[in-house]
Amino acid sequence: MVQGGGRRLTCAGAQRRPRTGPNPVDRAKPGSKHHVISDGNGIPLAVTLTGGNRNDITQLMPLIDAIGPVRGKVGRPRRRSDTLLTDRGYDHDKYRRLVRAKGIKPLIARRGTPHGSGLGTHRYVIEQTIALLHWFRRLRVRWEIRDDIHEAFMTLASTIICWRRLNKTMC
Repeated sequence: MVQGGGRRLTCAGAQRRPRTGPNPVDRAKPGSKHHVISDGNGIPLAVTLTGGNRNDITQLMPLIDAIGPVRGKVGRPRRRSDTLLTDRGYDHDKYRRLVRAKGIKPLIARRGTPHGSGLGTHRYVIEQTIALLHWFRRLRVRWEIRDDIHEAFMTLASTIICWRRLNKTMC
């Protein structure tokens, strides 16, 4: 608690937020990461929030599980997409097997191989989706203390992005 104009306020640095962690690149300041999975057109399918010190690979399976059923043709609906394109941060044999067990073909760049495998042209789509999420100023810098409020803003922003993309294709 600190003195603040006749009343006592809580210190921002003294509390530990549930989905924050020491940022590995910013002098261990508390931070958080946005994890996004999108389709080939850049429409976000699922978003999650973790601490800044969490590894990306730990959120691969929760993101895949968060994707809803794919709607479309008459008949039995597809539950998952056909392929998964990721960068070298998700290269692990255990997770390749888990993704294959879900019926998805993983196209993950291998660590230690030279660049130019061709996945970079598809990687641009997810970078564009993350940039669209960060156009919303509330998501660019995390101002909320509670993680459920920040996740609600992430869900609202992804809903607005979906609506804009689908509205553009319908017209």
